[in-house]
Amino acid sequence: MSESVDENGQTGLSNLRMIADYQFGAGAGEALFPPTESLTIKRTTSGRPQQVHAESGRLVSFGIDGRFTLGLEGGRRLHDALEHPAYRVVVDDESEPFVRDEKNVFAKFVLEVGDEIRPGDEVLVVHERGELIAVGTAQLGADAIEDFDTGMAVTVREGAPAE
Repeated sequence: MSESVDENGQTGLSNLRMIADYQFGAGAGEALFPPTESLTIKRTTSGRPQQVHAESGRLVSFGIDGRFTLGLEGGRRLHDALEHPAYRVVVDDESEPFVRDEKNVFAKFVLEVGDEIRPGDEVLVVHERGELIAVGTAQLGADAIEDFDTGMAVTVREGAPAE
């Protein structure tokens, strides 16, 4: 089931904005789901939001746990809206091609990490130059990512192809 949403019928988007603000911080909801943009909300047969799409691609999926998982397009929007290093895991040149190819990020290759990151949080994987290269789920909290020389830091869901 799919539902188009435009400026005149913001069905469910105000709630989704509120969830995004809670999950990623103030302003995230407006960045992900701008009021002026026509978005498509795909729903389950019971009517629960499942995915939100823009013309440019999938923004988020809405998990049964009530949290968003980011699509690459949603990651781009948060990357532009959130202050560095919020919800970012920064990697170097050595990791970049692997992460773009949707390989996971290991703690020993992380240069910087947002302090607020907890295990299970959705994160932006960013190259040290500042470019978004993937989105995924943190497997460790910020302190552990900084302190550990082994272990998986981020399970990468979607990588950005090199331009």
